[in-house]
Amino acid sequence: MAILLDRDTRVIVQGITGREGSFHAEQMKLMGTPLVGGVNPGKGGSKHLDVPIFNTVAEAVRETGANASGIFVPPPFAADAIMEAAAAGVRLIVTITEGIPIQDMIRVKDFLKSYPEARLLGPNCPGLLTPDVGKIGIIPQRFASPGPVGIVSRSGTLTYESMSALTSAGLGQSTIVGIGGDPVLGLTFSDVVQLFEQDPQTTHLAIIGEIGGSDEERAAELLARGTRLRVVAFVSGRTAPEGKRMGHAGAIVSGNRGTARSKEEAFRRAGVAVAETTDQIVELLTKT
Repeated sequence: MAILLDRDTRVIVQGITGREGSFHAEQMKLMGTPLVGGVNPGKGGSKHLDVPIFNTVAEAVRETGANASGIFVPPPFAADAIMEAAAAGVRLIVTITEGIPIQDMIRVKDFLKSYPEARLLGPNCPGLLTPDVGKIGIIPQRFASPGPVGIVSRSGTLTYESMSALTSAGLGQSTIVGIGGDPVLGLTFSDVVQLFEQDPQTTHLAIIGEIGGSDEERAAELLARGTRLRVVAFVSGRTAPEGKRMGHAGAIVSGNRGTARSKEEAFRRAGVAVAETTDQIVELLTKT
């Protein structure tokens, strides 16, 4: 099994004919992702990458039975693309787009309250990948192998490093989920942890956080209530200066809030092993 993306998922790509959408949709297909169509207004009725193109998401869902979408739409139009997907009945909306204005995402979050069955991953995220099944987004499949370790992360690059190290050590992954680094997000660490908790294939979990916000602390509070998973956490940004944004829009420390130390302490209080380097994630996951 897996979470979010499995063999029953039928995927469309919004923005499939653009440069980024086209490249990554092709990579998704090469991995075996069940890509059933694409959406690009004005290009409906044509084909791209040997899948049909539709003018609207509603039309794509009606014709293909799609239940998931990868969004590669430019920032000014991405919020509307997310809301269009939710209104059309798409259950999983993976938004890769970076640079969506915060006010747009606040509007999206309010809109999604009317569509509780729609799960939003991102924005500004690498997406998700289930080895031997497929991916939605930009995670490199060459680092992945099937197995029992779930990964949930705010950092794309650190996700890839961890995947590679786990695979080299013979520890395959169930599903890899990148939640994104923007201040206003869809699925949180806690949401994804709960999904892994319910997945019988997943027995181990790597949580990769970073400075800024309090999402990691909330996940630690959840884990403190009890978990069947062997969990290891890593938090990047130990040496980040206060008040300076580091990479992601949400990676900024203000006072004592959102520091790497506060997050690490929260995980330790919850009984979660904390890795000091990404290399240590494998060591701690395999430690008896």
